[in-house]
Amino acid sequence: MTVTTGGCQCGAVRYRIDQALENAHICHCRMCQKASGNYFQPLARTPKAKFSVTRGEIGWFRSSDIVRRGFCRDCGTPLLFDVIDRDTINIVLGALDDPKAVKPTFQCGSAEKMPWFGGLDTVELSDDETAWYAAVAPSNHQHPDHDTEQWPAEKRS
Repeated sequence: MTVTTGGCQCGAVRYRIDQALENAHICHCRMCQKASGNYFQPLARTPKAKFSVTRGEIGWFRSSDIVRRGFCRDCGTPLLFDVIDRDTINIVLGALDDPKAVKPTFQCGSAEKMPWFGGLDTVELSDDETAWYAAVAPSNHQHPDHDTEQWPAEKRS
């Protein structure tokens, strides 16, 4: 059985999916842009019966009459896209513990796709971020990409 885990940035919400994800895609629609705070939102589907929250509680925002979006109330991480009347739910792929394991197979919402999106590989890569990441690392409060018995591991003052 394929088991996939994920959760929010702060670790307050963790989840488990007991099936391989299906229908992996990137949505460029304006609603997904706003919900993710990004130019697109990567999603994949699973039956609701195969999805379970293992820590915390998901917050919900009703983005339309038929859709609600799940997120962490503590850190704001987008987690879910739920068409309320369906027996499936879409998982936001960036919140998976291993997001590179799920490759999108199609794109939708193309009318709102950024016109320069296809040229991102030609955008210059910065090579001076090493010092920045080294400065952030000692004070990183992000939950690790795996389940933990508790989080934070120790109380911070």
